[in-house]
Amino acid sequence: MSLTEPRSGNSAALPLKITVPILQEKKRNRAPISALTAYDYAMARLVDEASIDLVLVGDSLGMVMLGCDSTLAVTMEEMLLFTRAVRRGVRRALLAADMPYASYHVDAAEGVRNALRFVKEAGAEAVKVEGGRNRVELVERLTDAEIPVIGHIGLTPQSVHRMGGYRVQGKSLYDAEHLVEDAAALEAAGAALLVLEGVPREVAARITAELTIPTIGIGAGPDCDGQILVLHDLLNLAFTPASKFVRRYADAATLVRNAVDEYRKNVETRSFPSDAESYHLTAETRDTFARTAPRPARKA
Repeated sequence: MSLTEPRSGNSAALPLKITVPILQEKKRNRAPISALTAYDYAMARLVDEASIDLVLVGDSLGMVMLGCDSTLAVTMEEMLLFTRAVRRGVRRALLAADMPYASYHVDAAEGVRNALRFVKEAGAEAVKVEGGRNRVELVERLTDAEIPVIGHIGLTPQSVHRMGGYRVQGKSLYDAEHLVEDAAALEAAGAALLVLEGVPREVAARITAELTIPTIGIGAGPDCDGQILVLHDLLNLAFTPASKFVRRYADAATLVRNAVDEYRKNVETRSFPSDAESYHLTAETRDTFARTAPRPARKA
């Protein structure tokens, strides 16, 4: 089998398609896993062409794409819409989607139905659910339905009201041990990967060492099997103060703001568009058109 495949409309070749077994093999080989969120076709394509392993359509789109205060207002239909857009841009990476708040909280059967929609209607290759031992039945049911599950423990944004805000989790001995037990329960239930968010490095390191499935950290230190960030945080497009764990790799906000400001100035000074950026009649048509009497203005 070829290790590369051509992309339609692009002469560049892409590495072999990433799958869940490939990510699990990466853990066994101690090869780091790279992951990012994406929410639209253009950004998804750029992320995918940068050879990121895992692309997550996160319910963080509620804040960074829809301007909400939290993830709680995001609906299934919105998640499906954005996931379909990202699917069109992703060829290489494993594509996962967040199951939004209230899409799996009533009972496991409803959770399975909604997860199936992500696979059938939006092209997702895995779904992510928040919670520990309270999600064991759901993870088992999803696994039985042949849907890879990414667990998510620690700081779980859908639990913001219960946690009293976005707070680091697992800081006490009791809470740290509770997280270790949650991780083990999710793996036993069939979870394919596990996101660890907002937990002390030492706790994440122990969980990573004890699990056979990959851990993906976000604010969980460097000892996880992989790392994920919200793309808008990485690019300074979030319009909020960066969390401690965020490293900004570019200032896209300033880039876009300056470009738009320059465009506005060009329009106001009539330097855009130029004659070279305009379409023209042929010389023969132009001469004839110039001799044509102007039509009287229409009455209102």
